[in-house]
Amino acid sequence: MIYERGECTPKRMDDEYLLRFLRARNFIPQRAHRLMVNYHQFKEDNPELFENVYPLDLRRIGDTNVMAVPPYRDQNGRRLLLYRIGSWDPKSVAVEDMLKATIFALELGLLEQRTQILGGIALFDLEDLGTQHLWQVTPSVASKIIKLLVSSFPATTHAIHIINHSWIFDKMYSIFKPLLTAQMRSRIFFHGYDVTSLHEHIQPDYLPERYGGVWPDYPYTIWLESLKKNYTVAKQVLALGYKFREEEVCPEVVRRLKEEGIKLS
Repeated sequence: MIYERGECTPKRMDDEYLLRFLRARNFIPQRAHRLMVNYHQFKEDNPELFENVYPLDLRRIGDTNVMAVPPYRDQNGRRLLLYRIGSWDPKSVAVEDMLKATIFALELGLLEQRTQILGGIALFDLEDLGTQHLWQVTPSVASKIIKLLVSSFPATTHAIHIINHSWIFDKMYSIFKPLLTAQMRSRIFFHGYDVTSLHEHIQPDYLPERYGGVWPDYPYTIWLESLKKNYTVAKQVLALGYKFREEEVCPEVVRRLKEEGIKLS
């Protein structure tokens, strides 16, 4: 279908790569093909989010606890992607960097077969959300977020949970709403300031303490630290077009990559 229709030219055509798209669309070839076309179109339309990206530069987002991918999963084995938007300072971290960090987290997650099969859940904590955040979410940015989480990435987002939201978010959501289909809206759950409402979907044993759970807060940087030391992951990340500076990566990993003729940047 990829060859016949010619709507996209993937860098890879191996089974492992194609399986990502098939799994994300329940092994329905036509839908998997459409997803692949959307994925490559998104990359073409937004080169600034993919070209010359050094993942370890994104650690400042983790340092401020704006975003995290905890080492545990929910009760269904799904990956969790946690955002604390109120901790985000748009003056020091551009909205494009937030998108880059989200894309990179999704790409890393897709290296796990378990995540390809079971998908993930996003939790947006909007405590301390202010008008300075509202101005950043233009219709263009809103469209990119929706495409990432719903239609243009080979990852299944089963639910988006919104907690600690106020009237400011209602204004922001009015930008998003016209972009959402009925199916998309059915996956978004609003909990106000009520963690017990959240617990009806994600059990406390699989949540941070701040949401009535049992886990501490884990920074986004955990993933980045493991990346520096893991040859297999570093190799796959480089194959996706990301870059590293030699001094950022474990010397043993650098040596093995060079032996295979793989460039870091």
